[in-house]
Amino acid sequence: MKSPLSTIISSAILGFSSLTVSFAVVAEPHSASYRLETVATGLQIPWSIEFVNANTALISERNGAIVELDITNKAIKPLYTPSNVYAKGQGGLLDLAINPLDKTQVYLTYSQNTQQGARVALATMTYKNGAITGFKDILLTQSDSDSGRHFGSRIAFDADNKLYFSIGDRGVRDNGQDLSTHAGSILRVNSDGSVPADNPFVKNPQALPEIWSYGHRNPQGITFAQDTNTLWAIEHGPRGGDEINHIQKGHNYGWAETSHGKEYWGPISVGDSEYKEGVTAPALVYTPSIAPSSLILYQGKRYPELNGKLLAGALKLTHINVIKIDGNKLIEEKRLFEDLGERIRDIQVSPDDYLYVTTDSGKVIRLLP
Repeated sequence: MKSPLSTIISSAILGFSSLTVSFAVVAEPHSASYRLETVATGLQIPWSIEFVNANTALISERNGAIVELDITNKAIKPLYTPSNVYAKGQGGLLDLAINPLDKTQVYLTYSQNTQQGARVALATMTYKNGAITGFKDILLTQSDSDSGRHFGSRIAFDADNKLYFSIGDRGVRDNGQDLSTHAGSILRVNSDGSVPADNPFVKNPQALPEIWSYGHRNPQGITFAQDTNTLWAIEHGPRGGDEINHIQKGHNYGWAETSHGKEYWGPISVGDSEYKEGVTAPALVYTPSIAPSSLILYQGKRYPELNGKLLAGALKLTHINVIKIDGNKLIEEKRLFEDLGERIRDIQVSPDDYLYVTTDSGKVIRLLP
């Protein structure tokens, strides 16, 4: 097996004057350190898995259903199917997240039908005693498009319980630089969907106040490192040029004026350049693309060699990507399970410190050290 070559962009800073680029050859994957246990099968593209406790998980199926998985007996129970879901293309039910301060409150991002096309919505609900009640939308974003592509959309909480979630450019490149649409941005809201007073564009009448950062193509992984107060996001590039970005307040990440990828129809670079004054450079770039689907920071004891590292799921290249954080630099360390042949959709850690992945083929798999 050939070792993949990754371009590591060190110094993810505003602008590019002091940017340096280094290269690293990734070591052979150490998948032999783990074995995999299939916990469930037969799900319909399990986009997100979220643990209520060590033995119970909620799963959003992209085709429109929220189900409950009993880890001990592998039983799957349908819980709730929201109405008006746009379950086409890349759309449907997307990310689930539990409020860190209220374990009965669950958040969901999903694509919603409108007369103008599909848009991303943020909803909340109550999960208690094995049932979901009180489903309601708390933010209907301005991200309408007739395209079934690039919805985002992962959720993360910071130490102040502010909620971040990502929205792709919805297949319209100009959206990335347009602050009058939520498409192509990462949003930050309070737990009730309202706008925090310290958001960067609240006083800009030409911008939507929920926007925290912009210039994104399709960020499908987002995680908050509370020990360093750092928000990381991973997004799809076009043909090549997937990125991991250090997300900072009000920053522009360039799409589609800057990109490290090529056009799908030919060997032509997308955008004006790879770097540009006023654009925050990525912390790591993948060429060729891995098609990233999720991102977590693992901080636990069961897998000590992964502690403090970012884990990203890959769709096209069907593996778990392990990324070392070295100050402001990211270094691709290894790739796990490249021979699994499964499009990895989500990665999550259970309360008893096991790593679980979901796959587009409908599986939930547990990693055993």
